[in-house]
Amino acid sequence: MLMLGFTKLGRAVVRVRRLTVHLSKATMSTCPSSAANRDTTTAAILIIGDEILKGHTVDTNSAFLTRQLRKLGVSVQRVTVIPDIQEVIAKEVALLSSQYTHLITSGGIGPTHDDVTFESIAMAFQEELYPHPELTQLVEEFFGGLDKNNAAMKLAMVPRSAKLNYGTDPQTGQLHRYPLVSVRNVYIFPGIPSLMERAFNGLEHLFACSGTTFHTREVFVDADEADIAPVLTKLQASWSKRVALGSYPDWLSNYHRVRLVLDSDSQEEVDKARTQLVHELPKGSVVPLVTDPVSIATAEVYTLANSGTQLGEKVMSALKIIETALDQYSTEEVCVGFNGGKDCTALLHLYYAALKRRYSDSKDKVKALYIRIVSPFPEMERFLQDTIKRYDLELFSVEGSIRQALSEVQDRKPELRAVLMGTRRSDPYSHILTPMCPTDPGWPEYMRVNPLLDWTYHDIWSFLRTLYVPYCILYDKGYTSLGSMDNTCRNTSLQMVDARGVTRYKPAYLLENEEEERNSRA
Repeated sequence: MLMLGFTKLGRAVVRVRRLTVHLSKATMSTCPSSAANRDTTTAAILIIGDEILKGHTVDTNSAFLTRQLRKLGVSVQRVTVIPDIQEVIAKEVALLSSQYTHLITSGGIGPTHDDVTFESIAMAFQEELYPHPELTQLVEEFFGGLDKNNAAMKLAMVPRSAKLNYGTDPQTGQLHRYPLVSVRNVYIFPGIPSLMERAFNGLEHLFACSGTTFHTREVFVDADEADIAPVLTKLQASWSKRVALGSYPDWLSNYHRVRLVLDSDSQEEVDKARTQLVHELPKGSVVPLVTDPVSIATAEVYTLANSGTQLGEKVMSALKIIETALDQYSTEEVCVGFNGGKDCTALLHLYYAALKRRYSDSKDKVKALYIRIVSPFPEMERFLQDTIKRYDLELFSVEGSIRQALSEVQDRKPELRAVLMGTRRSDPYSHILTPMCPTDPGWPEYMRVNPLLDWTYHDIWSFLRTLYVPYCILYDKGYTSLGSMDNTCRNTSLQMVDARGVTRYKPAYLLENEEEERNSRA
């Protein structure tokens, strides 16, 4: 069995040697490496690990490396994921190292049987492994006194031509204690993301490319990708290789359906291309992207409140009700009711703006009450989790009827005295409510704060979309009022047949007759 193993390994070495010779000859004449094209510094990334291919671990290293290398002016041309098989690794190293300026490997460094990256690179370059004196000393210092047969000593066994690269901590300026091993143009990074990122950040100078800067511009489009495809094809053909254009559908955004990305090493070319692209796209389809409406909530909400518009007057009135509640109750005594619907999403944004205006330096989380229903939509649950992160909510979840939920809240959160609610007069049993009214006799005692009582369905949508506030994606799929999966359906008033003859549903904000809002409920 041992002889058979050596025979197989010997055959593998022969095959890799043949491949290396072949690639060396090809590289001299046709290789698109930095030697052939000195204007572009290129890189390939080789992710090594069975755990990636089996789905046991999610690869984040390639995403980190591509971003960082691009910032340094390096064009990543290929990302490959391969198993912990010596012959496979050796073949890929021989191939990729001959084609690109840099080859970065990640993974397969360690003391165990499946850590074979050093051996594989030695095979690729027809070198022997040897115990590097400096690495041997470092391993002994780290693990304590070791004999040469200890598994940890495998970390010191590197190809004969290996070079040790000591990085510098960007924060302290001190040299890293342990070096990164490189062989020729192959840089051998650990697979653990935190260690890999630390090592790369300390060695950026190895990859920094003088004179090359990539310029990126983005355009966000509220149109179907198929409808704008002819424009994109025509423009890409006219720009040739001067500008690259990527098109990426976004199924989860409320405000755009396609993200277009323009890339070039010329700022003048990319700016000119963006101007041309915006001009060629359908009129009104290009939309701005507000990446973080929460961080600017206070400024935007109060600007709208003082705009003098009809919507602005509604916003101002709601803010005064919220501020009155904050005059009477501390933030520990107030929570906002939130179930993921459009009304409470608008209310949460208003409350957040008022809260941050009054307590701008506070680090306290915003308290929110979620009365969980039976059979919620998965999209609603996902939106709820996103909203918790977006607004930094302290969410307490209860189940049952509203009365049961408030009783439970009273037991769990006895300090609470007021609940902000997204109720409108058009809601059932709400026509006699006032902006500040206590709960009915026999109910747990709370002050109900209703800032949106006099808002209409269209007011809610105007507010959300004017300020680019994210809302549950179901509202873009024909739902106008959301309950559970058992009692909610698409609103037939939004049904339409598109130009291709396909039945579709318009988004909720396009509902014309707001009296049909609750047609979504069974």
